[in-house]
Amino acid sequence: MTKTETPADPTDARAPGPLGRRWENTPLRVRLVAAVLLLVTGALVLMSVANVNSLQEYLIDRVDEDLRQRLDSRNAAIMIDTPGTSSQMLYTEFVVYQAVGNDLGVYDTHFAVEEMPLLTAEDLYAMADVPRTMPSADGKLRWRVLSTVIDPHISDGQRVALAIATPMDEVDTTVARLIWIDLLVGAAVLAGLAALGVALVRASLNPLKEIEHTASAIAAGDLSLRVPRRGPDTEVGRLSAALNVMLGQIETALEAREASEERALASEERMRRFVADASHELRTPLTTVRGFSELYRQRGDVPPEEAAELMRRIEAEAIRMGLLVEDLLLLARLDQQRPFEWHQVDLLSVAADTVSAAQLVADGRTIDLYTEGGPFLVRGDDLRLRQVLSNLVTNAIRHTPTGSHVEVRLRSDGDYVDMVVTDDGPGMSQEQVERVFERFYRADKARSRQAGGTGLGLAIVAALVAAHGGEVSARSSPGEGAEFTVRLRLDPDVRSGDDGPGEEPEGGSP
Repeated sequence: MTKTETPADPTDARAPGPLGRRWENTPLRVRLVAAVLLLVTGALVLMSVANVNSLQEYLIDRVDEDLRQRLDSRNAAIMIDTPGTSSQMLYTEFVVYQAVGNDLGVYDTHFAVEEMPLLTAEDLYAMADVPRTMPSADGKLRWRVLSTVIDPHISDGQRVALAIATPMDEVDTTVARLIWIDLLVGAAVLAGLAALGVALVRASLNPLKEIEHTASAIAAGDLSLRVPRRGPDTEVGRLSAALNVMLGQIETALEAREASEERALASEERMRRFVADASHELRTPLTTVRGFSELYRQRGDVPPEEAAELMRRIEAEAIRMGLLVEDLLLLARLDQQRPFEWHQVDLLSVAADTVSAAQLVADGRTIDLYTEGGPFLVRGDDLRLRQVLSNLVTNAIRHTPTGSHVEVRLRSDGDYVDMVVTDDGPGMSQEQVERVFERFYRADKARSRQAGGTGLGLAIVAALVAAHGGEVSARSSPGEGAEFTVRLRLDPDVRSGDDGPGEEPEGGSP
């Protein structure tokens, strides 16, 4: 039977312990100050240990050097021959030992000596010429001891050793004082550094707090906010600049999405209204065609004159449906922004041809062409620009009574060319002016249908002018006629100083 082992989770080894999690959850300012204090504390401890050890070694070397100077062979001979003379050479508290053979005794003392070091004769022989630190008998005091073995010629062949011991209390006191000074100075340095570190870290992290507040406000929906700019050479400054760029891109993307959604909703609404209006507009001629067809079928033997009238009316409705479908297809192509054939177009030629053609169907209306300035050359699609002016003139003819005057005027100011179509018909209300370029909108629905209009002529004008980068506007008041203005940019290749003909009419009434 094979024993299946469950593989260990590789993330367990990397998971921090309780202390690590607590450290990760600690605020950054606390971690920075704590890290600096730990580093400085370690540096102060190392410096203090080095200073204390150096001072202690220096003081001990001073003591050892003093002991060596006192314990040379000459002084030793004097001390042996003349007991008590050692007190004249040593000005500090000391004890002089003498070992003769295995016997050890105190040879001399200076000042009140207590708690002397515990030594044996063998100790003196063993540590000859090597200073040693020895404890006192009760262990409360340290002594520095230096011994030397006397030359047998001087000591009459006896085995003799002499040692001098001086207490280390002054050395220990000096070292202890230095330790306390280091502790106090270190504590003061750490306290000052902590206060300064907290202030500096807080000042340094304040920009991050501002970024946090700005991010919270942006999350609440205010996308126009930006992070305050800082120095570009600092980390916070570079972060602020990067965040501002990101926020700008996010705001632009969201605005573009909102605009796209609004356009989609508006387009959907226009499409819904467009389909409804198109269905309504197509229903009328279809119903008419169907009605005449059924009438012709039901009556059977129809007189030729009446049958011809029925066929004429069916043909008229079919033509009207064809025009409506063509207009719908044109608007669909314009909505898809299909490209035009761009050439230099002379609007004077376009206007002259349009006026000439319109005069043939004016039915008692006067149509004149006037020009101001010049030239009238623009960049565009010649056929579509002719359709724009033709629709405007046709609209004026349809909505004015017989005997009215229609005026087509071209103006050029060196930068733009204006095509203005004016009539002296019944005019429109302000509400009608605001909606006149909407699809299937008719100011007078009954009259428009009788005139054969589809309700798309001015909508096509607006779409074609917009596709050429121009503007179209309408101005009218009830009883004062109407004025439609198309503004297009003059061809940049044309010099603005070339003037055309002046205020002379280019055509008159037929």
